[in-house]
Amino acid sequence: MLWHAIAPVRRYTKVSHDVMRHPRLNSDAKVLISYVQGLPEGQVDRALSEHAREVGIKGRRYQTAKEQLVVNGFVHERKVPGARGLWATHQLFSNVPLSDDDARALWRDAGVGVDAAPSAQSPTVGEPGPRTVGHQLPVDEELGENSFRPPTQASGDEGALGVLPAEEAQVERVLLSLRECRRDLRLGVAEARSLVALAVEWLRRGVSGAELRQVLSSGLPAGRVRSAVGFLRHRLVQKMPEAPAPEPSHEPEPAPGPEPAPALEPEPAPEPAPAPAPEPPPVVAPLVTCQGPGTEHVFRSFGGATECSDCQQAAAWARWAERRAADLGIDLAEDAAAAVEAGRDPDGWRGRLAAAATARGSACAAASDPASGVGGADRL
Repeated sequence: MLWHAIAPVRRYTKVSHDVMRHPRLNSDAKVLISYVQGLPEGQVDRALSEHAREVGIKGRRYQTAKEQLVVNGFVHERKVPGARGLWATHQLFSNVPLSDDDARALWRDAGVGVDAAPSAQSPTVGEPGPRTVGHQLPVDEELGENSFRPPTQASGDEGALGVLPAEEAQVERVLLSLRECRRDLRLGVAEARSLVALAVEWLRRGVSGAELRQVLSSGLPAGRVRSAVGFLRHRLVQKMPEAPAPEPSHEPEPAPGPEPAPALEPEPAPEPAPAPAPEPPPVVAPLVTCQGPGTEHVFRSFGGATECSDCQQAAAWARWAERRAADLGIDLAEDAAAAVEAGRDPDGWRGRLAAAATARGSACAAASDPASGVGGADRL
């Protein structure tokens, strides 16, 4: 392809190559990073969904792009209680990936989410009014399930949990990194510490940290995982690999007491292997003289046969012709050799047999004709 680019001198936004070439961000996510990065100061207080709507990213496209930005650390969200018991969502956008600790530090430095001072007004205002009728739900009506679960955040006394050994610290890092695969697998430090004992057993059974992370993050259910710590504990228990077989002990066995050494007998020499039997020579049928009619000739006799196949076939045809002639009442009593020779000729006994059968059919038809005097005399 041809490459032609002119660098603008004003009204442009610098975008890092790490963002433009990020392998886990689609084009919509990269457009949002570029667009929000170049916003003026007066428009940064709007929600990310409003900015996405201005560039034509809506619906499922926006949800996918936002999820990629959250997973890769470009967008952070948290819910905090606001005024009158309502919850507010705070969003933090960055053109470089930030960890959760960095995001909390930025929120703390900016004073976002600080609880407001309680009001000096007395909770009781005015006189009690009459009871309002019709605004109370029936007792037996089921209320909708409150499916909101605020994200698990690390407690402030993380340092009080103590420092783990190297093996347990590796497992803890694996458990905390699962939030990069899916947001609903986010664990707090205390929750991860409760699973360390089970996960360390995997390492002791020959599973590496990368393999453990692959097992815990693959084959996830299609819906949302309600309890990350419960789901991971169940998977750690159910998919626990087999314990390695104990290695055989190399300690020398105690030597028995002194015993008289038995006399050593010479081992018998191994017998030579029998030579393979020679293959029998192929069987060749002998040449014998054919007993059939015609010129003298020889053939290889199998099974004690005295006639060749051609003579046997000619004799079979002759026998069939005799039976056929007997059925039709035709006298074909001739010399056997002549009958055989005639049987080999297509115009021999076959033609004579067909002609005799035709003549007999004509004679029968003439005998049954009423116009014939002979037939009438026979009937009288």
